[in-house]
Amino acid sequence: MSKPEVWLRGPVEGVPALLQPAAHSLLQCREELETAVASLTADQIWKDRSGSASIGYHLRHAAGSLDRLFTYARGARLSDAQLSVLRQESQPDPALGAADLLAGFDAVVERSLDQLRSTDERTLTDVRHVGRAKLPSTVIGLLFHGAENTQRHAGQIATLVKMLKLPA
Repeated sequence: MSKPEVWLRGPVEGVPALLQPAAHSLLQCREELETAVASLTADQIWKDRSGSASIGYHLRHAAGSLDRLFTYARGARLSDAQLSVLRQESQPDPALGAADLLAGFDAVVERSLDQLRSTDERTLTDVRHVGRAKLPSTVIGLLFHGAENTQRHAGQIATLVKMLKLPA
């Protein structure tokens, strides 16, 4: 018998109540991506199909954008390393296989969960600015968008994995 979805397994230890949905979403994505991607070859991961972005792109972007959005939620600016990751996300890298990409994603999810645990609920409506244009958001807006965006890319990956199983 399979386990219930993460959100039905109870609270994530140490995460404030208002941030439980974001934590559940990130943990669900991690589980689904592990199942979907772990057995794929590097060729399958980096192949673009019908002009759609590759599984590798979506996995790198899910990790990179989550890291960037949570950085903004802390009120920090992006580092040179984060900007470099952003520039590399769309570049195929066949040297990166499933294990590498999943390990990178997992590391970002763990850091994000740590950040959720350390977020004071009283700061959730504090204003934060995004990007060079300093577009307005809030701590909670960035944290939830990080989780939602990650979920969106996990869905894209699931669709692409299904497409791999179809005749070309």
